Amino acid sequence: MSKTLITCDCLDSQTIDAKALADATGLDVPPTCSALCTTQIDRAAAAITAGESIFCCTQEGRVFEALAEELGVEAPALLDLRDRAGWSADSASKLPKMSALVAEAMLPAPLEKSLDVVSEGLCLILGPAAVALAAADQLKDFLGVTVLLGSAGDIPDTRDFDVVVGQLRRAKGALGQFEVVIDRLQQVEPGGRGGLTLTAPQDGGVSDCDILLDLRGTDPLFPAHEKREGYLRADPRHAPGVAAAVLAASHLVGVFEKPLYVRTEALLCAHSRAGQTGCTRCLDLCPTGAITPDGDHVTIDPMICAGCGACSSACPSGAISYDAPPVDLTMRRTQTLAKAYLDAGGSAPRLLVHDAHGAEMIRLSARYGRGLPADVIPLEMSAIGAFGHAEIVAALAAGFASVSLLPGPKADAEALAAQVALAGAIGGETRVILIDTPDPDALSDQLYAEAAPAPVANPVRPMGQRRQITRQAARALHPEAETLALPAGAPYGAVLVDQDACTLCLSCVSLCPSGALGDNPDLPQLRFQEDACLQCGLCATICPEKAITLEPRLNLTDSALRQEVINEEEPFPCVECGTLFGVKSTIDRITEKLSSHAMFADGDRIRMIQMCDDCRVNAQYHTDNNPFAGGERPKPRTTDDYFSKRRDH
Repeated sequence: MSKTLITCDCLDSQTIDAKALADATGLDVPPTCSALCTTQIDRAAAAITAGESIFCCTQEGRVFEALAEELGVEAPALLDLRDRAGWSADSASKLPKMSALVAEAMLPAPLEKSLDVVSEGLCLILGPAAVALAAADQLKDFLGVTVLLGSAGDIPDTRDFDVVVGQLRRAKGALGQFEVVIDRLQQVEPGGRGGLTLTAPQDGGVSDCDILLDLRGTDPLFPAHEKREGYLRADPRHAPGVAAAVLAASHLVGVFEKPLYVRTEALLCAHSRAGQTGCTRCLDLCPTGAITPDGDHVTIDPMICAGCGACSSACPSGAISYDAPPVDLTMRRTQTLAKAYLDAGGSAPRLLVHDAHGAEMIRLSARYGRGLPADVIPLEMSAIGAFGHAEIVAALAAGFASVSLLPGPKADAEALAAQVALAGAIGGETRVILIDTPDPDALSDQLYAEAAPAPVANPVRPMGQRRQITRQAARALHPEAETLALPAGAPYGAVLVDQDACTLCLSCVSLCPSGALGDNPDLPQLRFQEDACLQCGLCATICPEKAITLEPRLNLTDSALRQEVINEEEPFPCVECGTLFGVKSTIDRITEKLSSHAMFADGDRIRMIQMCDDCRVNAQYHTDNNPFAGGERPKPRTTDDYFSKRRDH
């Protein structure tokens, strides 16, 4: 059944060509409404009842949802064409842009993955007695409250909630599973007459709670504390802030869905091998501390992960990939936007990637300013940090003339800047722009003033892993180039070997996590496949001769896809049987060094060094001091021997 696109010109404040939009999108587009949410609500009801409708208005989504509920049918899908395309000071045709936005909205979205978090309402309140006790008094009817005070003299004469005395040593966890350790812990003795008494102090007291309400006004207990679910923090001197935190805490009871933001593949992780640390990109970026080392790979605590997406963009191997939405859906969204825009007659589109904060800026610019230019297509991401260099260059290869990123206040600016720099080195610095402004008018001015370069002549839409997409996109953007220089820390590059220092010990081969370095079982060779190299640095770390250095670059030739010999030497023939083994220069060097040693004064011992394993064992066996030879084996004792010894005594 074909979907129906319900459009509205919003009291004639925008122009929508229903017939042209139907031709471009292939959807059924009835004549445009003018007041769909008010005087033409009957048309909205008819469309909702018919089903399979997309309403091009998000502002009045609440009205349409209420109408659907009243009619007893499913609410329609909503699409914002007005703020993102229709309301614009640009006189150019909006049809290609509207067609692109409609095509993207038609993509099937996968179900979000989540896990259930149970909060029973056990709340620990920290802070000065006056503020903490007042907060406890407000929350006692909603939560199971415990107040941690620093002095026994502040204990109130009430048992409406629990009070303990002590010093917080540390806290960990998130909503529903906080764990705190308290030193000098003293609890109230409920019995007895007179003032409340306390138990003896105890260090290392461990307690669990679901909610942490921090009113101390000092340093937060967690990094990126604003992203820690269940951790509420307010300045005790700011009454409105305390009130807001108390109100938020009162609602944190029940079962909540925690999104699973990332997907991990431990076998692909290049964090470490054999106790040697390699890649630490995700560990260095994670703002919440959700990522920790776990043997040769890293592990992510889904309860702490806030879904910023920086780890997915920076991971060189694909061991961590964003999953809300999945990376492949993000790629398909950008490619669909570009293709639909070009198919509808547009040329040289520009992509604007933003988050929820950017969506609000676009809305304000559309209503009160110039809005977006007709060739700027907005793409909203739940986490803009997940739109890394691979996604940027893929968008450029798909036909976008430029890609601008508009981060909100919660975005990791440093991580995003690194991805923009890498994407600029691959796709062209003038094509990748980071817009840093909270002003909607300044946003519009910058977009209208931008002179975008010409897009790629032959757009491509590669699929696969992020590394594969990056390489294919780069080849489309630079069809004549062989190698692109990249900034330090890039996850692509070459391994350079000092052949004079390398002894072909192959330690680097045994630890390479991606198989980029390999050997030849028949010849003393060190081989390298550049496309597989993650630039993790394990090979350079483990090399005993310090003969390895890394060169960040992107090799676009076919040589990067095959193993190339980067160091080889002449093998040494066994002096007994002629079998090739070892490295000639190494055997010669060992022979030279040991020839003057007293233990090798005998020429036969030097000769053994120049033998293969089989011949060396054979020669050793036939020497006068054969270590494999032993004395005569002792005669086994029998029962007669024991009886004979007994008779002798």
